[in-house]
Amino acid sequence: MPNQEIDRRRTFAIVAHPDAGKTSLTEKFLLFGGQIQVAGAVKSHKIRKTATSDWMDIEKQRGISVTTSVMEFDYRDYKINILDTPGHQDFAEDTYRTLTAVDSVIIVVDAAKGVETQTLKLMEVCRMRKTPVIIFVNKMDREGKDPFDLLDELESELAIHVRPLTWPIEQGPRFKGVYNIYEQNLNLFQPSKQVVTEKVEVNIHTEELESHIGDRLAEKLRSDLELIEGIYPAFQVDEYLKGDLAPVFFGSALNNFGVQELLDCFVEIAPSPRATKAEERMVEPEEPRFTGFIFKITANIDPNHRSCIAFCKVCSGKFLRNVPYYHVRSDKTMRFSSPAQFMAQRKQTVDEAWAGDIVGLPDNGTFKIGDTLTEGEKLHFKGLPSFSPLMFKYIENADPMKQKQLAKGVDQLMDEGVAQLFINQFNGRKLIGTVGQLQFEVIQYRLENEYGAKCRWEPISLYKACWIESDDDAELENFKKRKYQYMAKDREGRDVFLADSSYVLQMAQNDFKHIKFHFSSEF
Repeated sequence: MPNQEIDRRRTFAIVAHPDAGKTSLTEKFLLFGGQIQVAGAVKSHKIRKTATSDWMDIEKQRGISVTTSVMEFDYRDYKINILDTPGHQDFAEDTYRTLTAVDSVIIVVDAAKGVETQTLKLMEVCRMRKTPVIIFVNKMDREGKDPFDLLDELESELAIHVRPLTWPIEQGPRFKGVYNIYEQNLNLFQPSKQVVTEKVEVNIHTEELESHIGDRLAEKLRSDLELIEGIYPAFQVDEYLKGDLAPVFFGSALNNFGVQELLDCFVEIAPSPRATKAEERMVEPEEPRFTGFIFKITANIDPNHRSCIAFCKVCSGKFLRNVPYYHVRSDKTMRFSSPAQFMAQRKQTVDEAWAGDIVGLPDNGTFKIGDTLTEGEKLHFKGLPSFSPLMFKYIENADPMKQKQLAKGVDQLMDEGVAQLFINQFNGRKLIGTVGQLQFEVIQYRLENEYGAKCRWEPISLYKACWIESDDDAELENFKKRKYQYMAKDREGRDVFLADSSYVLQMAQNDFKHIKFHFSSEF
């Protein structure tokens, strides 16, 4: 039965502010899924086995994730697809796109820092799409905020109702463990990165509790739990699925504590693949015919082969290897002989994939982000925006012998959506736009290390790049003539106006009433 296959799928993203412990959490999930035997300490330089989900060189050097890794594993009877997203804000765009390909989200919050700016932005995207959210409060083995204060902060900052499903007993060096409200048992903490802690079935209303955690803590735990039952309504799964209520778990990902409770509850309550909205209609996962869209392209997963991989989210039906599928944008049919599924860097060829799965398709320049594949129907999936960049630099070739390598490298990195490329129509120079400074460093590093090309950056002071369109051709021509030094084209050949200050942009909007100025490429 195909529906059983779809029902057992859980596709979700783990999002957080940098350093909240997202990669550690991903890794512990893989540990439970039996995919890795030893958890690699990400931060420690003594252990050279870095986290399996950070595979690009620059990520290993810096200890940050810059691209979204896709990993799949089986746990109990479920098939789990995790998308580990970059937390660093310079790569937020990659994360926004990833959120279009998942059915639910786990947000990791640092117990000491609480809700941070990046988390707020990501939560807005989840709210927009009504994506169900689970919150994991990490680093309980360090001193942090009072759990009740933290819950209040989560409610007010993230604008969502919360309900704790596990509760911490002390924190920092005194951290004893968590009481699992969902399953009603006690988990005692032993600080160790490799072993899973013991669970104790305890009736909290008997003396038994004292024997495990002592009189004072037993009394505090009982009164805390009473308070929780008093303040928070009972947990309703459908409230969570509607995106109105976020269950909260406490633990320490690095010490592998509280993670299994999260995983066990998650596979039970998280949604199986949901319907996807296309411009033409809603696509249901149970439909027999295959549809899917490309939400991410990554170059050089294997440095020995200069290959790109396009990640396709299967929205409905079943994807089969070597079967011809219709590529809507190019109006061509293609077949894929080696579609892959990933365990971070290890990939294996798959013969079939169901709705909810993520398939890696080898790509030699045929795909762009947002492309749709179907069995013949003309569908367009929405919701993969490029935002107007905040920083701009001219990219120049620093080694005249390597012109071709530079051009190829820039092309592939732009296909990945790392940054945006504009060609200035006045002087023909290439202009790169990014969300943050770090992206320039990553581009330069990857051009040199993956393509053998050296580039140098030249500053340019720009305020905004806006896409322009108009029904009044004469006015558009007039505008382009007047602003010819500030006109550029993006890779699709669309007109882009490079405004060098907010004043100039405002004047242009006032003077040219029939021109629409867009700050996102979706219009």
